[in-house]
Amino acid sequence: AEEAGGGAGGGGGILTGRDVRRRETWTRQMDFIMSCVGFAVGLGNVWRFPYLCYKNGGGVFLIPYLLIALIGGIPIFFLEISLGQFMKAGSINVWNIAPLFKGLGFASMVIVFYCNTYYIMVLAWGFYYLVKSFAATLPWATCGNPWNSDECVEIFRHEDCANGTATGNLTCDELSDKRSPVIEFWENKVLRLSGGLELPGEINWEVTLCLLACWVLVYFCVWKGVKSTGKIVYFTATFPYVVLIILLIRGVMLPGAQDGIIYYLKPDWSKLASPQVWIDAGTQIFFSYAIGLGALTALGSYNRFNNNCYKDAIILALINSGTSFFSGFVVFSILGFMAAEQGVDISKVAESGPGLAFIAYPRAVTLMPVAPLWAALFFFMLLLLGLDSQFVGVEGFITGILDFFPATYTFRFQREIIVAVSCAVCFFLELSMVTEGGMYVFQLFDYYSASGTTLLWQAFWECIAVGWVYGADRFMDDIACMIGYRPSLWMKWCWMFLTPLICLGVFLFNVAYYKPLIYNNSYVYPWWGEAIGWGFALSSMLCVPLTALYKLIRAKGTLAEVRLLPRSPEWKRPRTPRCFSAAVA
Repeated sequence: AEEAGGGAGGGGGILTGRDVRRRETWTRQMDFIMSCVGFAVGLGNVWRFPYLCYKNGGGVFLIPYLLIALIGGIPIFFLEISLGQFMKAGSINVWNIAPLFKGLGFASMVIVFYCNTYYIMVLAWGFYYLVKSFAATLPWATCGNPWNSDECVEIFRHEDCANGTATGNLTCDELSDKRSPVIEFWENKVLRLSGGLELPGEINWEVTLCLLACWVLVYFCVWKGVKSTGKIVYFTATFPYVVLIILLIRGVMLPGAQDGIIYYLKPDWSKLASPQVWIDAGTQIFFSYAIGLGALTALGSYNRFNNNCYKDAIILALINSGTSFFSGFVVFSILGFMAAEQGVDISKVAESGPGLAFIAYPRAVTLMPVAPLWAALFFFMLLLLGLDSQFVGVEGFITGILDFFPATYTFRFQREIIVAVSCAVCFFLELSMVTEGGMYVFQLFDYYSASGTTLLWQAFWECIAVGWVYGADRFMDDIACMIGYRPSLWMKWCWMFLTPLICLGVFLFNVAYYKPLIYNNSYVYPWWGEAIGWGFALSSMLCVPLTALYKLIRAKGTLAEVRLLPRSPEWKRPRTPRCFSAAVA
């Protein structure tokens, strides 16, 4: 059984009292709150939730969203933070509480590594657009640029199509086949899009420099640990809210904004019967709450042992979901204006993901007075939203690596060197995404490596490990040892029954309704491309069963003995009757 627990050698055992005393802690508790807000509140809240809400029945989507948040999102969110705080360890060593499930730690490291690798590409594109916004005329507003084709036609008002004709000798039907300068800037200038994954082409050096600048910024935010990270997030986590409020005020003053907001919230009750609505709600909750990545565990590990993580988790979950809902008003007020200007239905301009950030919104700002100002504000907000998520994700990855090594292996500038190596490895991997075929690589990472399927799989086994193997009652007592009282019984029921069931249900729906990846509704990935994608997904998902199998083969004793914990360290032994279960007899 000791073999299965990983032992103390190689960093596999629970931290000793000496290790815990040497661990950094947040200067102030607000540093932790801001870091969690910065990490969990990211691009998905702004560019994915509003679209899913519109797509899945408007206000009706809030019913499955809030239900899954209550049953699945908040309990797992609290579990990961409290587990990190109790164990004082990163994403790998926290699973010493259930040795058979230490593969969960390795899986989260794989997932967060993939996220760190591809997520920053969005920041590189946003940085590129931000630089290009400082011009009297936005480069994506007009045709006639070197990257534009003969098919390029600038935006026109639909009502100008009187008697079926528009400007020049083109009919409106002919104009619908033309290409917008916004799309041509995105595809021909920024992406330089090739014909497919099999045609990588040349590197775009301008975007590569933007990517390098983003990584340098991330490095200097992370290299000194939570003492520096905790200060930076005060700006990066709060300023996007200032920009969102400014954009909302501007948005609701635009013609057509009211129609856009109504379209965003208008309920379609028939959607509740669609399994896809529940799949979208589940995957959105788990992705936007940053569950299964190990970063929340790492952030919690820097808390004081007696911090009230229960209250923190509830507050952070409310902030996360509230930001998603608020962002919908910002996005759809502007999309409503855009639809009114072009005289088309809002469904024609509604986008999500990169389509919203780099096509729909840039097109909308070209229709506004003082367009460069609004473009610069939006892309600056986009950059900040992504930056804090990125460097907290890197922090979680680094914490897992450092905790895995024994304290005796430390060397001077250890953290700075490991952070530099990790950033450099990710940067060189991302060079495949700044080629002409880079967008196809990016979509593979986005669709498979940190998808809803992998996060749901991770969350399911986390519940099994804590709720059944370690014991939900035992963990409730451990939390009481930290915060002075036992959390609501709702948490225990969720960890043991409700959350695993909702994770398993949405996971099976995801598998049953799986659709192969298609880019831009036109490019079908080759079989080997899809195989690479599933390789990304399985590389994390298989960590759990393979690690369990390895430990069972190596362990001595019965299965019941293998499940036992290594003896808890001195610092966790009970000092009051409430902490009686913190030690393992």
